[in-house]
Amino acid sequence: MVASAELSYADEFANALGVPVEMIGGLPIAAIDRADTARLMVDVAALRRASSKPALVFTSANGQVLSMCARHAAIRKLFLDTDLIHADGMPIVLASRLLCNSPLPERVATTDLFHDVAKIAQDRGTTFYLLGGTSSVIEQAVCRARSLYPRLKIVGYRDGYFSREEEPAIVEAIDAARPDILWVALGAPAEQRFSMRNRERLRKVGIIKTSGGLFDFLSGKNSRAPRWMQAASLEWAYRTWLEPRRLAGRYIVTNPHAMYLLATQTAGRARTARMKRVA
Repeated sequence: MVASAELSYADEFANALGVPVEMIGGLPIAAIDRADTARLMVDVAALRRASSKPALVFTSANGQVLSMCARHAAIRKLFLDTDLIHADGMPIVLASRLLCNSPLPERVATTDLFHDVAKIAQDRGTTFYLLGGTSSVIEQAVCRARSLYPRLKIVGYRDGYFSREEEPAIVEAIDAARPDILWVALGAPAEQRFSMRNRERLRKVGIIKTSGGLFDFLSGKNSRAPRWMQAASLEWAYRTWLEPRRLAGRYIVTNPHAMYLLATQTAGRARTARMKRVA
């Protein structure tokens, strides 16, 4: 079980929006489904259009993230300093069903969530900016998004290959575009570092959503695992089969560690999420 001091992190998420969280694997995970998450993102982004406050940061956790956070205090702090953490991994959901008083309703995979948000966004006038991937991947991702959602307003995009010296100009251009939601796909923990480093400068952005490999899937470069593999927590195996050299070593190390963390760092009592910067 999680030490009582750790539970204070979940307590710090309590707020008027009433998003419940559970401490799972050592991180406070939002107990909210995809549909409600999509509505929440669009609603909150709209509320913040004229606020001139720092952008909110929504991120996601899977087994790899749990392992990284347990091994590196600085990375753990990055995640704890974000405003909401979703479960982008079925093992987290399954652990909540076994060990928590209020199980997570479902997995909130960013690859699926993007489409949920886009469907609402094109009717609400919510604007997007897409940052990440190679130049060809991001162009294909934007092209496909516009094909799927013709009324969706994408106010800008660019690839994720840039230096720290180039970053201030890129951040300034993003802020000038005034996107309601900025989708940042640079890979963990780089995308969390970028988001937390720049949130204070992105005051015309409503929400920053870290997105992992979203654009690889949206562009069609990578394929998703079959539904049954996703439901059985085997999407990692499918991805390893597609990219064995890049992913096999990672999962050999992180999967056992993540299972240990889910078993030992999961609290059996719910909390209420507080998004400190919404008001």
